[in-house]
Amino acid sequence: MTGISGFQCAGIVGGGQMGAGIAQVCATNGLKTILVDINPKQIETAKSGIAGSLEKLASKGIITTEQKSIALGNITYASDLNSLKDCDIVVEAIIENERIKTELFQSLDKITKQSCILASNTSSIPITRLAAATSRPDKFIGMHFMNPVPLMKLVEVIPGIATSEDTTKRILDLSIGLGKETSRSADYPGFVVNRILMPMINEAFNALMEGVASAEDIDKGMKLGTNQPMGPLTLADFIGLDTCYAILKVLHEGMGDPRYAPSPLLAKYVEAGWYGRKSKRGVYKY
Repeated sequence: MTGISGFQCAGIVGGGQMGAGIAQVCATNGLKTILVDINPKQIETAKSGIAGSLEKLASKGIITTEQKSIALGNITYASDLNSLKDCDIVVEAIIENERIKTELFQSLDKITKQSCILASNTSSIPITRLAAATSRPDKFIGMHFMNPVPLMKLVEVIPGIATSEDTTKRILDLSIGLGKETSRSADYPGFVVNRILMPMINEAFNALMEGVASAEDIDKGMKLGTNQPMGPLTLADFIGLDTCYAILKVLHEGMGDPRYAPSPLLAKYVEAGWYGRKSKRGVYKY
């Protein structure tokens, strides 16, 4: 196994859609990959999801059957963080909650070797604050993959105020080695992608709430009128309405600007447990 830019082993924490996707991409590109989730059911879901995704890519000729087999062989699954002690990088991809992420990184800081880079897939939480909870803020960085990870080309790389240039360069090189393109963002709330995307999604909810148009017409207008692959409400359901709500709250609190205040309709959907595709109900029913 040759590795990428000095990385041989990658640990991924979180077996949801994002974590499983990151693990799949790492394994497909030759890294020994350890996917950790404390929930055994989630591990089984991730395992079957990765196998299905690789099979689909192979059937379309995007990867070979041999690449599929090698990728599956590169991934191991675990429920114990201690299995990550020898990793060269650990990427966190758990719930978008700062307290829970901070507690996880404090544990990873004690478990992993000192040369290990800790990265967060957070879509909005300040990297500098997360890094400050560890003893290695120079080796801490934001590595924000786009969803679905195996298909989307972008990784948003976000150094914290204490992140070393060496760490940043290695993560940029790693991202390229994973077949991705990179954009670099300063550590401000929402970074670049979500700072621009979430207000659009939020305004779509306000338009729906005010009866400006139906959900279908809002999505059709933005899809066909601005050449987007999917409308903002469909995209919100795909991302998860709870995630959109959490990102908007971070933006609102971090910027102190009322334009980032979550739409009351979005808040109501989240309170109802209507999170989008993952809960079979959001703006649309699935």
